[in-house]
Amino acid sequence: MPTTVALSMPTVPRARRSPEDVAAAAPVAGPKKVLLASPRGYCAGVDRAVIAVEKALEHYGAPVYVRKEIVHNKFVVSTLEEQGAVFVEETDEVPEGSLLIFSAHGVSPAVVESAQARELRTIDATCPLVTKVHREAVRFAKSDYDILLIGHDGHEEVEGTSGEAPEHIQVVNSPDEVDQVVVRDPDKVVWLSQTTLSVDETLETVQKLRERFPSLQDPPSDDICYATSNRQTAIKKIAPDADLVIVVGSANSSNSVRLKEVALEYGARRAERVDFANQVDEAWFEGVATVGVTSGASVPEVLVKDVLRLLADYGYGEVEEVVTAEEDVLFSLPKELRARLTAAGDTSHRLGGRGARPTR
Repeated sequence: MPTTVALSMPTVPRARRSPEDVAAAAPVAGPKKVLLASPRGYCAGVDRAVIAVEKALEHYGAPVYVRKEIVHNKFVVSTLEEQGAVFVEETDEVPEGSLLIFSAHGVSPAVVESAQARELRTIDATCPLVTKVHREAVRFAKSDYDILLIGHDGHEEVEGTSGEAPEHIQVVNSPDEVDQVVVRDPDKVVWLSQTTLSVDETLETVQKLRERFPSLQDPPSDDICYATSNRQTAIKKIAPDADLVIVVGSANSSNSVRLKEVALEYGARRAERVDFANQVDEAWFEGVATVGVTSGASVPEVLVKDVLRLLADYGYGEVEEVVTAEEDVLFSLPKELRARLTAAGDTSHRLGGRGARPTR
């Protein structure tokens, strides 16, 4: 089994103010408590992708190359690097014949072809929900639809989906861009979306698109993934009662950034995003009675526990878990890896998802 590496958190170049100093600066009326969102943290697609890298290292040995970050989380990437994973931007950085893993965000057909040209052995760790969007794009392109992909230009997932049918797809970044959309036939238009967007903003964009194109067709099923939607629902429940919301997640994690935005939109007095507990500024606690805590879908629970320990040091020892959904989704590991595990008689961790393995 791969060894879990415990990494020290980045140092903060300042001395922390004591709980007493914070309390003196702005006394808090009433008891202090934490509202802990559930669901939070790892989704099935992220867990599957991380296990895929761990298992590849275990069975193939280091180095194992990964195109882009396997998931958007600094701690996860650093931990896998310590185990022997090498993260690259493009396939031409990988020695010919090496093993390359495609990240959970998916890749375009051009990237697959580039890997084949270099005779790379590949494992596709694309989240199955992202793969679903890719297949929808291909199907609608074959039917000669104009595809309006709601998402963020430059995000790996959007690049991968757009690459499936670049001549049919145009990206719509926000409701403000709807007026700029030009299609060939207003009666043959469909919208798809990046899986990690704000549910509310996506619906606003769709509404504006439908005002321009009344025949706009919906995707066969929701493109925004269950985990993104569930985490946003949970923070919506907490936000009105929170003086401060702390979102654990990396800056390049779309769903983590959206959680901060949703918290503010739904009534939190303040919301902040951190990668690690020692990035929390204790000044945020001044006058704060209730702290909401959640984490993005690529965040391991150990990072949330670090934040809760810090909060306890400052008097927020009472933790109430606010549960808005139960998740039991499991995904099989990539088929290329399953074949290797079967040949080796390895029956451990054949699935990724909630409950598939204990949190570290």
